[in-house]
Amino acid sequence: MGIFFRQVIHEDLGCASYLIGDTSTGSAAVVDPQWDVDPYLRLSRLRGLRVEHVLETHNHADHVSGHGRLARATGACVHVHELADVDYPHEGISDGWTLELGDLRIEAVHTPGHRPEHTAFLLTDTSDENPRAFAVLSGDSLFAGGVARPDLAVEAHEGAIELHRSLTERLLALPDEVSVWPGHLGGSMCGGAAVEAKASTTIGFEREHNEIARFPDAEDFASHAVDTAGTKPPNVEHIVALNRGPFIESLGSPAPLSPRAVEVAIAEGAIIVDARTNDQFAEAHIPGSISSSAYDTGFATRVATVVPTDVELIVVAASDGYEIEAVGLLASVGLTVKGFLAGGMTAWRSEARPVERLEVLAPEDLGERRRHSQLAILDVRDPEEAAGGPLPGALNIPYGELLERLGEVPRDRTVAAVCAAGKRSGLAASILQREGFRDVVRVEGSIPHVASELASGPLEPAG
Repeated sequence: MGIFFRQVIHEDLGCASYLIGDTSTGSAAVVDPQWDVDPYLRLSRLRGLRVEHVLETHNHADHVSGHGRLARATGACVHVHELADVDYPHEGISDGWTLELGDLRIEAVHTPGHRPEHTAFLLTDTSDENPRAFAVLSGDSLFAGGVARPDLAVEAHEGAIELHRSLTERLLALPDEVSVWPGHLGGSMCGGAAVEAKASTTIGFEREHNEIARFPDAEDFASHAVDTAGTKPPNVEHIVALNRGPFIESLGSPAPLSPRAVEVAIAEGAIIVDARTNDQFAEAHIPGSISSSAYDTGFATRVATVVPTDVELIVVAASDGYEIEAVGLLASVGLTVKGFLAGGMTAWRSEARPVERLEVLAPEDLGERRRHSQLAILDVRDPEEAAGGPLPGALNIPYGELLERLGEVPRDRTVAAVCAAGKRSGLAASILQREGFRDVVRVEGSIPHVASELASGPLEPAG
C-alpha cells in the first residue's frame, strides 16, 4: 500500500498521461488525460482508487483532451494554470500550488515556453521524516533527449527564450536522481527530431545528454530551436479551442452506414477515410477515398493534416470492428466522423459497387518502368528528411502540402509516390487519385533502396 504511479501511452499520437495517487487513502489524479478515458477508469477500479482530480500541464495543441469526459465520469475537479484562460469548470493554479494525496505530494512548477501556461508537476514521497522528490511530470517541456517546440502559442524566439529559462533554472536544477516522465515520446510533432522514444529518463542524464546541454546561452538555444522546429501539428488553433472551451463528451455519434448511405454521404461532401492496410487499399477501394492505415502509428495525425476540420468523415475498415477504434483516434485530433461502412468493403463489393485500384511498385521495378514509360518520382517526405537522403531527380512535396501544390505535379506521365516507410506515400497516392490523376503508383521499400534504383539509370525512358 502507498504511492501508485502508472504511465498510459497513446501509441498513435505518441502522448503520455499518468494516473497517480495513494492506495492507502484511495485518492488519485490523472495528468494530461487522453481522449479515451477508459484506461484510467479501468485502472482506478482495479486498484481501488477514486479519480478526484484532473491536472493539465497546458492547453494541448496536438490532441483533444479527455478532461471533460473524465470529470463527468468521476466528478473530479480539473486543475490548470490560471494563464490557460479556459472556459470550463476548473480550479486555476499557479507556481508552487500543492495537492496532497495521502503520502503523495504534487507541486506545480510553472515552466512556460511551449505555451505560457505550461506547468510541470513535481512528485514527492512524504511517507518518511525527510520527504523526497522522486519524479517530475514534465509535460511538453523536457523530453528524453530533446525539448518541446516553442512556436505553438507565442512568437518562436520568445517562446524559446522562456523555454530555456524554464528548463535550466527550474527543471534541470532538480536533483540528479529525480526521474523525468514526459508528455510525449519520440515522433510527436510537439517536439523536435532529438526526442527519443524512451518512456522516462532522469534529471542527471538529461543535464548531461539533452540537446539543450549544447546551448548554455539562451540566444544560441533560441536560434537552434527556431531553425529545427519542423512541421507544426495539424489544426493547432482548432484543437486548442476545443481544449480551452466548454467540456465536450463526444465529437459526433458515428453510425453504421449501408453502402447506399455511404454513397449519399459522399454526394453530400463527406470524405471516405480508408483505415485498412495499404495493401488492402491498393487491391480495391471506394473511388475518392483517402488511404491512411489505422494499423500504423500516426494514423489520426496524417488524416488531420490533409482533411478540413469542417468536413464529415466516413471510416472504412476491414469488417472486424476495428472501425470503432479508428473513429476514436480521429476524434482524438478533433475530427468529426459521420459514420462507418457497416460490413466494410465486403458489404460494398457484395453489391457490385464501383471500386478503384492502386498499383504498388517495388523499388527494383523502377528501372524497368522507366524504360517503358515516363515516370515522375514524387517524394512526399518533409524537406529535412529529403535533404538528409535525397532521391535523384525527384520532386519533393510534403504530403501535407500536396493539395496546395497539385499544379507542380505532372499529369502527362506516371507519378510514383515515395516516402520513408510507405505510410505517407500511400496517403499521397490516394490524394492524387482523388484529385483526378489517373496514372499513380505507390513505391514500396526503403529510401536507400529507392535511391539506388533511381541512380542506376536515366530518369526518362530511352529513345
